[in-house]
Amino acid sequence: MSRLSEKLAKAPLLEEERQTKAIGVYPYFRAISSDQDSEVTINGKKVLMFGSNSYLGLTNHPKVKQAGIEAIKKYGTGCAGSPFLNGYMDIHVELEEKLASFVGKQKSIIYSTGFQSNLGALSSIVSRGDYIICDERDHASIVDGRRLSFATTLKFKHNDMSSLEDVLKKLPADAIKLIVVDGVFSMEGDIAPLPDIVFLSEKYGGSVYVDEAHSLGVLGKEGRGVCNHFGLTDRVDIIMGTFSKSLATIGGFVAADNDIMDFLRHHSRPYIFSASISPAATASVLKALEIITSEPERLDNLWAMTNYSLKTFRDFGFEIGPTQTPIIPLYIRDMRKTFTVTRDLLDKGIFVSPVIPPACAPEDTLIRFALMATHTKEQVDRAIEVLVEVFRKYDIIK
Repeated sequence: MSRLSEKLAKAPLLEEERQTKAIGVYPYFRAISSDQDSEVTINGKKVLMFGSNSYLGLTNHPKVKQAGIEAIKKYGTGCAGSPFLNGYMDIHVELEEKLASFVGKQKSIIYSTGFQSNLGALSSIVSRGDYIICDERDHASIVDGRRLSFATTLKFKHNDMSSLEDVLKKLPADAIKLIVVDGVFSMEGDIAPLPDIVFLSEKYGGSVYVDEAHSLGVLGKEGRGVCNHFGLTDRVDIIMGTFSKSLATIGGFVAADNDIMDFLRHHSRPYIFSASISPAATASVLKALEIITSEPERLDNLWAMTNYSLKTFRDFGFEIGPTQTPIIPLYIRDMRKTFTVTRDLLDKGIFVSPVIPPACAPEDTLIRFALMATHTKEQVDRAIEVLVEVFRKYDIIK
């Protein structure tokens, strides 16, 4: 065994993995052998899916699938290069234009993944002498993007505007100050107080960058996101989004004014040096955007199931925090118990996602219960019935 292997074999997370596997509660890499819908197949067994990010349930929509098939027939399976060189196709141009229009910005560019979108934008638009100010619970892609920039990075307490103002008022008045937040926080499901953030940004001469990964397709008119939801699109400088949630495939984008986008197009290394997203993924997003506006009943049902679930969980005494969205955290506050509960739920036909550090604080471990537009009330009732049974078994709720 090499010295590197020896070092990694002793890593605390690897030891935790061994222990959880030994007692049969390891909760990751559960192979699904069906499409991503409200019900999936695992090990030949039907399981209700409440761990997906497919909020609008479009990943198996027949029109989305057909659009991907037709794109492969016309363009092939890949682009064989970056958009900077030979991998830029007419359907990429079409998607960039439609995304910019959808979120209300002048221009957008497309990245290979949502993670790369944040990584590529944040690592290049700010530099030495600038400041990035992040919510302490921002997504890992934001964290890594700010690490790669040469800007000074600062944090404020989660959704705490007094903490944000304390940071801003200490910075030079003429400095670039970029405030970066998730529109909807992916584990807790709460919404960033964007009106207050924009107010403070304007008060102290800053700029605002909003990650719409979990709010696009969920909030705002026709699912246009949290900036639209608050009527602040014109006062937010940069909007980022991903295709792997409501838009049914993989990839991501950043949208802003022409100058910011032209700069990114020529300076963002993950954009310049990564191959373009596939023709099938591009066509799938185009079709998903079309369906979002032509089938408004999907968003209506998503919110009907969300509001029903939020009330029911609170009525049963679950601790769910301040979430207002289809992401509902069910706090357990014990890592090993979180794994055990996840296993028991899967054994009873309910798929949920466990959330442990570094995705949350050690004292905040939870089960992430996520809703889709294709869930029925009967499926939600069945899931909550099982959750009540298991949470009572382990004395998490009374």
